[in-house]
Amino acid sequence: MSTKTAFITGGTSGIGKATAELLHARGWRVMVTGVTHVGDADLPDGVRAVRADLASLSDIDAAAEQAREHLGSIGLLFLNAAAFRSGPFESTSEEDFDVVFDVNVKGSFFTLQRTLPLLGEGSSVVFTVGAGEGTGAAMMAAKNSLLPLMRSLALELAPRGIRVNAVSPGVIDTPVYSRMGMAPEALAAWGAEVPLGRVGTTTDVAEAVAYLASDAAGYVTGEDLVVSGGMGVHPRTA
Repeated sequence: MSTKTAFITGGTSGIGKATAELLHARGWRVMVTGVTHVGDADLPDGVRAVRADLASLSDIDAAAEQAREHLGSIGLLFLNAAAFRSGPFESTSEEDFDVVFDVNVKGSFFTLQRTLPLLGEGSSVVFTVGAGEGTGAAMMAAKNSLLPLMRSLALELAPRGIRVNAVSPGVIDTPVYSRMGMAPEALAAWGAEVPLGRVGTTTDVAEAVAYLASDAAGYVTGEDLVVSGGMGVHPRTA
């Protein structure tokens, strides 16, 4: 890939921030979006952060224009922004349902559409698809709808030389768990049940995204790279 530029949505914390830091350290020019912590994200110098709510098409349009001005072209589009609403099915409100679909699905769809003119041959698009487990039926539905979307786009954009993949994190130590009210001890206990015996780090996922964006993954498209420490492969035995 000739253009080392990255546009990362949801890049002011968690996995998105870790990916921005990793790529910046490797010489990429990076721009991120976020809704919170945009002004105090403590990102490396040179990483531009802009406020954009991906539920808003006008915000998406403005962010795409800033990407054009700041980056010129996009080598990696990392569609990582997410809205989380947990809770049981029977108490999920229409508002909660709309929020998770507006950000996770509609927001990703139109961010790619609006930035597509900036992606050329050799560019890579990566969706964050995992991390829906245990967060409620609406969140699961929104996240799982991204996989068929990703595969459809991989076929549609292949003639342009644009690869489209997904990364599915397992149990990763991100701020989302504290926002859901999970204590650090509970998260650590959950990680102990993972075959590799630990909770994943945001850097674990960032490295996977960096791989999918690299020339080393030049023949990889339409795939979901699971970064879970072996969750779902088999139950851990004592």
